[in-house]
Amino acid sequence: MDKINCFGDICPVPVIKLQQRISSITPGETFMMVVDHSCAIEHMREVLMKEDLVWDIDEVMNGVWEVTVAKK
Repeated sequence: MDKINCFGDICPVPVIKLQQRISSITPGETFMMVVDHSCAIEHMREVLMKEDLVWDIDEVMNGVWEVTVAKK
């Protein structure tokens, strides 16, 4: 699984990275993004809801989220 580090990236940089990665994902593939900006999480959620993907957003520490995305 690819892991994309977005620490210190403010919106819209994590969202752009997410969109770029989604465009290249193949069926059965999974990737994770680690994000520390709450605004980016909300925008990422909006993008993910529009896609036919399996995804989960988990706040693993206060202010740190892991976004796991997989293509069916």
